[in-house]
Amino acid sequence: MIIGVPKEIKNHEYRVGMTPASVREVISHGHQVYIETQAGAGIGFSDNDYITVGASILSSAADVFARADMIVKVKEPQAVERAMLREGQILFTYLHLAPDWPQTQELINSKAVCIAYETVTDAQERLPLLAPMSEVAGRMSIQAGAQTLEKSHGGQGLLLGGVPGVAPAKVVIIGGGVVGANAARMAVGLRADVTILDRNTDTLRRLDEEFQGRAKVIYSTSDAIERHVIEADLVIGAVLIPGAAAPKLVTKTHIAQMKPGAAVVDVAIDQGGCFETSVATTHDNPTYLENGVVHYCVANMPGAVARTSTFALNNATLPYIVALANKGYRQALLDDNGFLHGLNVFHGLITCKEVAESFNLEFTEPLKAMQLFD
Repeated sequence: MIIGVPKEIKNHEYRVGMTPASVREVISHGHQVYIETQAGAGIGFSDNDYITVGASILSSAADVFARADMIVKVKEPQAVERAMLREGQILFTYLHLAPDWPQTQELINSKAVCIAYETVTDAQERLPLLAPMSEVAGRMSIQAGAQTLEKSHGGQGLLLGGVPGVAPAKVVIIGGGVVGANAARMAVGLRADVTILDRNTDTLRRLDEEFQGRAKVIYSTSDAIERHVIEADLVIGAVLIPGAAAPKLVTKTHIAQMKPGAAVVDVAIDQGGCFETSVATTHDNPTYLENGVVHYCVANMPGAVARTSTFALNNATLPYIVALANKGYRQALLDDNGFLHGLNVFHGLITCKEVAESFNLEFTEPLKAMQLFD
């Protein structure tokens, strides 16, 4: 199979779909890899690093898309990239379609085979290709939140952990999954006053056991969210419904009642955000004020630590890339039901139920969709 890796073009996105080590592994299985020139330059990978392991360098994304059977990326394809997809071509990347109708419509029109990292599951129903970036984003959310609380960034002028004689900031984390747990570890480590809200009692027990009283774990209800958000100095939105748009758990009314100079970090912004006031931002302009509250809503947070993120992501995606290349997408998906969950769009059909429901479109079971094109 011919695999293509274009350079990422989203604002301040320096990650790359495949490292030289991943390329070497795929080539060892007898496949070809084309890399767009300078695709890895942002994190220290030169074209020569890729040439050394056997890849070919192409001068443009258009050349990569034209030659490749499968495109491996990090972020969702931008409009100019979507226009280059062709029928039957495999696209393997993060998609986050549920809040993004233009992308969904154009992927449908492309008739490409679109497999989303974020909806692939494993035998335990976990999200193995989302987890690495969730870990990064969770840890980064506290760094970003701590900075937004600084006066120079519009915040109250609070040090997250306080100092002896001065109370620490109150940090509320909505969602106790991978993002929330990693955010809590960072916030607890900085000696903030941490509260985690979640609706899964098993998750609450696990977090309670882990933190041993260093973080409060609270069952999430509308009342609990309202009470804790209003009292918070920093709120982390860490809610995920796989494949679906994030629920708006924090309303405009909640935001209006928060302290002036309080901050919110919406890690769920890729799926539309879990704050009603959230609007996606970029690393160039990461924050804005709404009712006196600083909002940090960068849609590609891990891109700021692109080298760490790329290695972490490749560790997870490489076995799936190899499976697609060795077996072809049909057999690779048929052999792994969790991998099949990653199929979002197939030859113009929506094969992810949550995406179909988001836009009131017809849903086609992935297996049925593939049978239609046998």
